[in-house]
Amino acid sequence: MAVDKSTILKHIHIQKGDITKMEVDAIVNAANPSLLGGGGVDGAIHRAAGPQLLEECRTLGGAQPGEAKITKGYRLKAKYVIHTPGPVYRGGNHNEAAILKNSYYNSMRLAKDNGCTSIAFPAISTGVYGYPKEEACSIALSTIIEFMEKENFLIDVYFVLFDDDNYAIYTKHLQELS
Repeated sequence: MAVDKSTILKHIHIQKGDITKMEVDAIVNAANPSLLGGGGVDGAIHRAAGPQLLEECRTLGGAQPGEAKITKGYRLKAKYVIHTPGPVYRGGNHNEAAILKNSYYNSMRLAKDNGCTSIAFPAISTGVYGYPKEEACSIALSTIIEFMEKENFLIDVYFVLFDDDNYAIYTKHLQELS
């Protein structure tokens, strides 16, 4: 039986907080292409997971923006970390929207392929990568919904947002979809 949009929307949750504290099957890391840690959410995830995460990431050979790769969660409460470099925003005419969509879609694909029933996302590319928050939110939500509809796959999706702006934007967009 196909999952419908109203059922999917009941599985999408918005919360403010620290993604490294989430008790979910997978947390998504807005990584840089090296996958070797960095600032923002990337640095926080690496610090919380411990040095074994960096060791495993060194074996992955990096990732192109829009790709996703999975590792163990180590000291995190999450079983897995899905690493995806989002696009650096350069005005919107450099395929940024398609790359951002791929980051979400490929993360969901890895979650499905690894039997996950819950996943937590940050607002990919909206920090130092400069993606406009409203547009990034619209892409994130529409991509998650599209994936669950196409794949007939229900998973609890948490958008765990660190800043007030993104929290307000995601809350508003999700209410508008309901």
